[in-house]
Amino acid sequence: MKLVIKNNDTLQNKRLSITTKEKPCLDSEWHYHAEYELIYISESFGIRFVGDDVSQFTPEDLVLVGPYLPHLWRNDVSYYNQTEDEISVKTIVTKFTRDFIGENTFNNPEFSGIDKLLKESNYGISFGSALSKNLHDDLMVLSTLSKAEQSIELLNILFKLSQTTDKKILSSSDMRQYTTENSERIDQVLKYISDNYISNISLTDVSEVACMTTNSFCRFFKKMTNKSFTQFLNEVRIRNASRLLVQRQASVSSVCYAVGYNSITNFNKQFKYIMGATPKDYRESL
Repeated sequence: MKLVIKNNDTLQNKRLSITTKEKPCLDSEWHYHAEYELIYISESFGIRFVGDDVSQFTPEDLVLVGPYLPHLWRNDVSYYNQTEDEISVKTIVTKFTRDFIGENTFNNPEFSGIDKLLKESNYGISFGSALSKNLHDDLMVLSTLSKAEQSIELLNILFKLSQTTDKKILSSSDMRQYTTENSERIDQVLKYISDNYISNISLTDVSEVACMTTNSFCRFFKKMTNKSFTQFLNEVRIRNASRLLVQRQASVSSVCYAVGYNSITNFNKQFKYIMGATPKDYRESL
């Protein structure tokens, strides 16, 4: 799971590429690329990393990621234990350049809303479920349209996205990358955390994965993710816990232990800090 810059052959000499994916994981690497990327999750759930943001994703998740912003969608571990017939994953990935509809189009005043949207996407944008439901049919048929129709329909979708207030900026800081320096190291660390968050991961454990001393690792991880290791691990655990609380009737204590906490008190404290409500109140509100 390396942080890499992607130069997809299918995008060479092209300004727009639309792909339907039906396999788990979506991306095997924490990566970035020169194109904008509009990602719509029709089926499946898991955790997504966009810049320094860690959030759960569920069906109808719609996110716009700007150029060079590192991101990764990882399906829940349960997906990797399923047979091919059992897997239910469907994602529409639309990659496009700023000039997909023509040179300097979005510099014109009539497209100022889309221009603002694209600038905001440098931090990643998540759109509300009501809007993604309204756009579901438009997004699902994109790959079946002609090249001209795809460009026209994407412009229409971007216009609708630019008009909404039902959105959330994801990364709290500018995490855009223009070099792959240290990419393999942070890749190994993120994969280790994603795969082992239910275990008792210590700072020493993860420092050894990175082949660094604990002090050097703390500085390195903060620089790469804009968060401390403990803060990042807590977010991964709590985002998974929030999904379990919604999807299952399991007790709060069982969810606590299922995501790697050994203390109910600490779990409740971290959950309220990250989600803004206690686990019980969060479940009842939904």
